[in-house]
Amino acid sequence: MRILVVGGGCVGMYTALRLQRKLKRELRQGTAEVVVVGPEPYMTYQPFLPEAAAGSLSPRHVVVPLRRVLPRCKVVIGEVTALDHAARTATVQTLATSEEHTGGIEVPYDELVLAPGSVSRILPLPGLAESGIGFKTVEEAIGLRNHVLEQLDIASSTRDPDVRDTALTFVFVGGGYAGVEALAELEDMARYACRYYHNVKPGDMKWILVEATGRILPEVGPEMGRYAVRELRGRNIDVRLETRLDSCENRVAVLSDGTRLPTRTLVWTAGVKPHPVLAVTGLPLNERGRLKCTASLRVEGVEHAWGAGDAAAVPDLTAAPPARPAEPDKSDESGESGEPDQSGEPRTECAPNAQHAVRQATVLAGNVAAAVRGGAVQDYAHKYVGSVASLGLHKGVAHVYGRKLKGYPAWLMHRAYHLGRVPTFNRKARVLAEWTLAGLFKREIVSLGSLEHPRAEFELAAGTGRHNEAS
Repeated sequence: MRILVVGGGCVGMYTALRLQRKLKRELRQGTAEVVVVGPEPYMTYQPFLPEAAAGSLSPRHVVVPLRRVLPRCKVVIGEVTALDHAARTATVQTLATSEEHTGGIEVPYDELVLAPGSVSRILPLPGLAESGIGFKTVEEAIGLRNHVLEQLDIASSTRDPDVRDTALTFVFVGGGYAGVEALAELEDMARYACRYYHNVKPGDMKWILVEATGRILPEVGPEMGRYAVRELRGRNIDVRLETRLDSCENRVAVLSDGTRLPTRTLVWTAGVKPHPVLAVTGLPLNERGRLKCTASLRVEGVEHAWGAGDAAAVPDLTAAPPARPAEPDKSDESGESGEPDQSGEPRTECAPNAQHAVRQATVLAGNVAAAVRGGAVQDYAHKYVGSVASLGLHKGVAHVYGRKLKGYPAWLMHRAYHLGRVPTFNRKARVLAEWTLAGLFKREIVSLGSLEHPRAEFELAAGTGRHNEAS
């Protein structure tokens, strides 16, 4: 019995983790096997990305090594490029098959778990694909940190006022968790970094948040959302509600209200869409490209196929009101999912966000294990408890169990909650230790942009770089 888990993200990792516990006897006896296929050898704990970008956490503590936490599973680094569910086989393209110029390896399976997650939803706006920066991976988070610090270096060293203003203008599009928290943490970090630049002051920087709707952070409720706007504006952050990005060509962001913002930094967090791999599965999808699933997380009308997380449309049996997630957690930004329906009607599907993903993984693993052993499956249902969000160091908002918190208490609850959700005691201890040390010492403000081009120095020495020495 082979269980193929497609995706090594939140749902994939937690499902495999619970399967290796529930099927411990079968895995030990060799009568069952769990194979996890993912493009990276780690799971990114996305709620910590803003802190990694701000330097409050090391990048290695934001990721969870799959092979370490899944010792009883077989981890394959690659991507599914084709699926024949009738024959129960998947074609996987790995690094080795790319080198060998083959079409991939055939992986047979008995039970299929589809949890590939989502990718950024990029709108066809002029210049966006060329100049936009995403915020879904640890590489993007660290790259953005290096980029922001590089802009301070540019502003500090130029004599051209236009170049300086362009470097010190930072535009974030999307007022959900990813956009607000990334902007708040990075603005906090940049403001602190200014003390080390003799000619750059915090007031010289322009931070702009662009949100198409009339509110930000809808998951924390209207009152806390309005507080978040006041908090950000109190830090001289320009929050533009009911405003859209029209274009960003030639380093100029043009907004729907007519504003033109010369900038070298445009961060796009305005939505996600299901992973493109779903298109090659041949399984039923809804109008938004997500897997049609039942409440028991089976793919609708298909035997031996399961789905959960961002990629799955799972009925919401709790019929929760709009804008209310299932637990205090983060929502993956989704223009078609993470926010309440504009009609005001109760949501009929679980929002594809992290709080549902973790809990769906628990039910999913139990149902797959039950299917393997011939047991009964259960439906997924989870009621609203609350939501929390960080607005930078020592600042946050929360709406939990009907109580509304803001400032330091909300920020502390945010950290405590997510620390509890980090997998393995070892990683919890590392994160807690780093937070403790960060509270005792000053921030490290340094750009390591050269990490993105590790061979640059060697190429320069070899005479093949951009700054060749005269012979």
